[in-house]
Amino acid sequence: METLISRNSRIDNLKKAYTLCENLAKSHYENFTIASWLIPKKKRKHIYAIYSYCRYTDDLGDEYHGNKQKAIDHWERDLLNCYNGTPNHPYMIALQQTIKEFDIPIEPFLKIIKANRMDQTHKRYQTFSDLEKYCQNSANPVGHLILHLNGYKDIKRRTLSDYICTALQLSNFWQDIHRDYLIGRIYIPHEDLNRFGCSEDQLGRKYFNDSFRNLMSFEVERTRHLFNKGYKLMEGVEGYLKLDVALYILGGLKILDRISKQGYDVLNTRPTISKMTKTGLLLKAMLNIFLLRKR
Repeated sequence: METLISRNSRIDNLKKAYTLCENLAKSHYENFTIASWLIPKKKRKHIYAIYSYCRYTDDLGDEYHGNKQKAIDHWERDLLNCYNGTPNHPYMIALQQTIKEFDIPIEPFLKIIKANRMDQTHKRYQTFSDLEKYCQNSANPVGHLILHLNGYKDIKRRTLSDYICTALQLSNFWQDIHRDYLIGRIYIPHEDLNRFGCSEDQLGRKYFNDSFRNLMSFEVERTRHLFNKGYKLMEGVEGYLKLDVALYILGGLKILDRISKQGYDVLNTRPTISKMTKTGLLLKAMLNIFLLRKR
């Protein structure tokens, strides 16, 4: 039988684990929407736990300087401990409790690790279909996890979420084409580079011309179409999540607008969104939600 001392120790460790997750999340607050403070207090720690898992997984692939494959394997084993044992890492200790409270399946977490493994071996993508498959592991599972936290487990909402998450991932790729090139990665499908007469070399030289402008115009419109396909998710969720979905869509679309307004030259100028613009997006999102409810 568990003693009072051991039970109190376990609770204390859990609180410390959630605190560490919160500290990590707040140290990278730019990754959260401006309306994150609207998240119900009882759910915040669970958002922090999921964020910490995703962030740490990503850092193992991009920041870890040792044997990355070995480190990822160790991290995956600790994830399995969340389901059939006792995890060791503080982020996993918090995550295990979140998994239990919301009955979250392991598949989304495994897919995020799979995306990390892909990053170690896949530096180029031949077709857009190949790039979409990467997004199915890197971005879409995050949307599934957030839906699970809010009690949504149906395929329809997950599909709409996938459109949004893939579009957000693509928008990030188009922002960081030159940055990614410097670390050896190119996310523009090779078939698109060929179609518009562009080369990998010009990405490194930051050589912007009409061919690259046409290429980015094509990628932006394709991404915008995905955001539009996911828009109906706002009508299928309630509470703070409705506002968060609206902000993610509007924020992603604003990045695409920035790209088009600067003439699609993302090689020499990285498109960003100011704090004032984010505040405006919050107000616009609230208005959109109000109009949805008036229908």
